[in-house]
This record gives sequence, C-alpha cells and structure tokens, in this order.
Amino acid sequence: MHSYVDQRNGVFPSVCSLDCPDQCGLLVHKKDGKIVKIEGDPNHPVTKGNICNKVRNMTERIYDEKRLKYPMKRTGAKGEGKFEQISWKEAIKTITAHWKKLIQTDGPESILPYSFYGNMGNLSAEGMDRRFFHRLGASLLDRSICSAAGTEGYKYTMGGRFGIDPEDTIHSRLIIFWGINAVSTNMHQVVLAQKARKNGAKIIVIDVHKNQTGRLADWFIPILPGTDSALALGIMHILFDEDMVDTAFLQKYTVGHEELREHVVQYDPVTVSSITGVPVEDIYKLARMYGQISPSFIRIGNGLQHHDNGGMTVRTISCLPALTGQWLVKGGGAIKGNGDYLAYNTQKLQRPDLLKNKNTRVINMNLLGQALLELDPPVKSLFVYCSNPAVVAPEANKVREGLAREDLFVVVHDLFLTETAKYADIVLPATSSFENTDFYTSYWHHYIQIQQPVIERYGESKSNTEVFRLLAKEMGFDDRVFDESDEEMIAQALDHPNNPYLEGIDYETLVEKQYVKANVKPLFPGKLPTPSGKIELYSKKMEDDGYPPLPTYTPLVDDGDFPFLFVPGPNHNFLNSTFSNNEKHISLEKEPRLHMNVKDALAKGIHDGDQVRVWNHRGECEMKVSVGENVLPGVVVTQGLWGGAKQLVNSLTPDRLADMGGGATFFSGRVDVEKL
Repeated sequence: MHSYVDQRNGVFPSVCSLDCPDQCGLLVHKKDGKIVKIEGDPNHPVTKGNICNKVRNMTERIYDEKRLKYPMKRTGAKGEGKFEQISWKEAIKTITAHWKKLIQTDGPESILPYSFYGNMGNLSAEGMDRRFFHRLGASLLDRSICSAAGTEGYKYTMGGRFGIDPEDTIHSRLIIFWGINAVSTNMHQVVLAQKARKNGAKIIVIDVHKNQTGRLADWFIPILPGTDSALALGIMHILFDEDMVDTAFLQKYTVGHEELREHVVQYDPVTVSSITGVPVEDIYKLARMYGQISPSFIRIGNGLQHHDNGGMTVRTISCLPALTGQWLVKGGGAIKGNGDYLAYNTQKLQRPDLLKNKNTRVINMNLLGQALLELDPPVKSLFVYCSNPAVVAPEANKVREGLAREDLFVVVHDLFLTETAKYADIVLPATSSFENTDFYTSYWHHYIQIQQPVIERYGESKSNTEVFRLLAKEMGFDDRVFDESDEEMIAQALDHPNNPYLEGIDYETLVEKQYVKANVKPLFPGKLPTPSGKIELYSKKMEDDGYPPLPTYTPLVDDGDFPFLFVPGPNHNFLNSTFSNNEKHISLEKEPRLHMNVKDALAKGIHDGDQVRVWNHRGECEMKVSVGENVLPGVVVTQGLWGGAKQLVNSLTPDRLADMGGGATFFSGRVDVEKL
C-alpha cells in the first residue's frame, strides 16, 4: 500500500502540511535517502518559492532525536512521561481489547476521538479515522476550536466560504488586514499586498496588538478586543450618511439594505469611539478611505471570531464590501476563507452512513475539560491524533485534571511525546506528512495539491490511515471501506458532482500535475447559496435561528472583575503547539512575553523585562513582560503556545462557547498581572 519515491538523491515536489491558509508548494532535497533541505517551489502560482521559517527548518523536526520511533505503554504515573517499548501487535491488541470491553459495559459512546488539523492532509485529518469511529459508534466530536464561529457568521451573509481569489488582490488599491497577524499566519497575502503597494495601494491593519503585521502597515489602528463589529457598524453609518454606497449594486445583489441603513443610524462615530477605543476622527478617515478607494479588499482574520461575539463580528465585517459594490471590481471584496471552492465529497471520504445510531451524542472539543470531568455517562477512553489538547484546548488545567483520571484509557498517535501523550496509556508513533500519500486543499488560495511519500518511514511510525485499518481489522470490521487504499480514498473524495469548481480534477490529474486550480469564476454576476441567492444584509435565517437579523454589536460576556482583557495570539515560529518542542524553533522564538501598555505597567510598578505572574480564577502563568505602546491600556497580549507548565496560556482562557458554531472564546478572558 505504501510506496515512497525510491530515489535516494534528488529534488522532489511536496506540499506543506501545516494548518496555515497558504499551503505552499515545496521542493524537498534528498541525499542518501534523507531530507537535507526544504525550499519553496518557485513554480507554484501563488506561493512562488517563498516559505516561512517554520518550514525552512522542518528537517530539524522530522529528524529530531526526540521523535517517537515505536509504540509504547505507560509504566509510570499519568503525566510523568515514563514508558516502555512494545510491538505494534501488542499496542493494537491492548487498545481494541479495552474498547471491546467498554462497548459491552458502557456502550460505544464512552469512547471519544479527539483530533484537529495538526496535519492538513485530508486523509490524515478526516479519512479512515472518521470511517472507523462512525462504524464503532463512538461519541462524535464537534471540531469547532478554530474557525467555526466566523464561518457560520460569514455564511449568513454570503452563503458559504467564498471570497475573492487572492491572486487578484495585487489589483487592490486599499487592503485592510482586520484581526490577522498575516506576516506570521498568511505570509503570501502579505507578499501580494506588497505588490499592490508598489502600484500605490495603501495597507491598513486593525488589531489589538501592534505585531509584525501592524508594523508593516501604512496605518495601524489599535482597537479594544471584541469591539470590531462596532467599528464596522460605525463605518456603515458614515458610508450611508455621506452617500458613499453603491445603490445599484445594493438593489441588484443584496437583501435588506434599507433596513440596514435605518439600523446603523444608532452607531454614530462618537458612540462607536467610546466602545472601540478608536478616535472619532480615525473612524471618519477609515470610513472615507473605504468609501472612496476602489478596489478595496478586507482580509478577515481568525482572531476576530475567538470572542463571545465572534460569529456576529465576522458576519458584520462581511457586509462591508456589498455596501460599496466591491464584489464587482477585480481586486475588490473580502476573504474570510475560500474553502468551499475546493469542497470535496466528505460523505464518501468520511462515511457518516456507517454510524448506526443517528442520535449519538456530540461533544464540543472546546469543552474537553468539562467533558472529561463532568459528563454523564462519562467518557472512559480518549483517542488523540493531529492535536495536543493539554496545550491547545481552553481551560487547560481542567483538561489536564481530566487526562489524569485513572479510569480514563488514553491513546495518543503523534510524532512526539507531547504534553498530552505523557498522560497516555498507549502512545503510537506517527509518520510525518513527507512519509504519507495525501491530498491538500487550501482554505485561502484555489489550488488542490497532492503529497506522495518522499522519504521512508521514521522508525516504526505509521500513518493515520494505516493505524485505523489495523484497528478496524482487530475489531472485526469486515466492511470493504476499511480495505480501501489511500489512492482509492483520494479518488472518491474528488468525485463530487455537487461542486462544479472541482470539475475535471481527479487523482490521475493531480499525480501528473502536483497542483491544479479549481475552476473558479467571480461571484457576481451570479447567485449565492443563501436563501435569497443574494448577499443577506438582513437575514431571515438568522432571525429563525434566534439571532438579530441585522449586524449588531454585542459586548463580551462578563468574565469577572480582573483588570485586563487577555488575548493569547499566535507567534511567528510555532503553529499552535507544533514546533514548541523543537530546539531550533524555540531558539528562533526565544521566550514567551506578555505585552503590556506603559500606563498600566507604571500603575503596577512593572518595568520592561520584569518577570510577572499572570493569573485569574482559572490558572496562572509566569513570563517576561514587554512594556510599550503595542497594546491599548487595559489589554495584555501573549504570542505562542509554549509547552512548559509555567507558560501555559490556555490555563487562563475561558471554555465558554462563542455566539455561533460552537466556536472557542480564547480571546474573551480577563486576567490580573503582578510583578514577581
């Protein structure tokens, strides 16, 4: 089943597996069967040979001596990290024997898979694993930790994950990065913006932290966390008031513009300024630039939706391009995500039809701590892959307390003995993406890409699809779906008549070309997959679902009377917790820091470089402080998910759910800070 390119030396095409929208084309250099260098593929139409530091140093991760080489079973206490080597046969037998017993005593819903997109390969993240757990009848996981709230909000306005083609943004004259540190998380959108800037475009960044993207802007606008929808409504107020809207576009392609015009009267610049912390004259200046410069493009970031009001925030910002008719102009519009252009056949890939009990319980992944400690009937076994919940899940202290339960049988499939794996009873070594067959779909650009194995297996590691085939066999599942090869699964996923954008793209074409672009046409003139077929400024569906039908600002939920809003953003050299245990990447990122406004620091007697304790009722952290003007007073920001217990920022984050999609609210917590 597994055949890797058997040349020991040479340069081989590949694709980046990280959960980043850019999904770069790569070239892998091999000598004596080992990867010696990774570089960008200069022929890739979007990524054009530029890659980030994370991937440039990926070989340090693949050949890290700490990488797992064989299956292990726990010999020490949970969390202690003491294990001994066992065979794959024993590992698979131990797991399935446990599960067979649990199914008899507690039922299949006592077993819970926990995974996300640590590897963005579609087979690795949602292939044989989903088939297996559906057939097993395990509890279902609502995988909503990342983009669920915003996706839902954007969908109410635009009908799905559809924006403009990023390749067209070189034509934009005004580019707004809203709530996205694109330098660290979407670097090729920055490259495209720089090209546009050479042609006279202006770059505006709106964010809670003047990070690397903020420093690159022509104009950086600091804003208080969770108030972005108010700013968007303030812009709308001025656009209508000063007659900068495209009435012809509104009449032809939208529903509800008259209602919206009346509704936004209440969001005058003085009111909006008092909510957002953005000065009144800046709100006017921003609205006028947006109303007068065309084409204008908004890159809607991931950060915005990690608030209590995250879905509505994205919904609100996504209405702006319609007001000025930007969707009809090349280089005009917005991107929140473009995943639906490359939507494949998930029914065939994941086989939800194998799940017999249609009322199987669903557990939201953001509530893992609660699920492990409070759920009745309890979760008795957890199988973790492509994720590291002990670091990435909110309310991390609850999560770790749950993982430490003696009666919880935990299996972890990973490349490293992660913080989560230390709690496991059985640890299975995973292949890296360079050892697998898989296909990749960007959620930003319009290319679908294939990965074929370029190196041999590391030690005894196995891919996700192999592990679940072995488990299925040992469980006695003789359904044909568990015998299908990776190649067959890719072919099935690409057979999706409901998505016209994928027409003509199949497994053979991918193998031949390495990457293929979806057949994407501009959204307008055309019909959207909303109930009305138009952009819904007023959404009857939202009203039916219990939300305000018009874009609305709702303040954040009360998180107790701690003085600072806390935003734990991403850093430059890790991706979530990936790379946070690799020496090279740690040395590039140096150390975790808390960014604090100089006024707040003065009031607390804190100086730049001091060690501080950051705490609330959920947990505490210790780190160095960076004092300056990079955040507004009343706001503190960290960057990166560090593995150490003292720097565990998610021990401070709430596990409340956002307003839509069951999303996470990582950025809506409050903390206090004191000098150590």
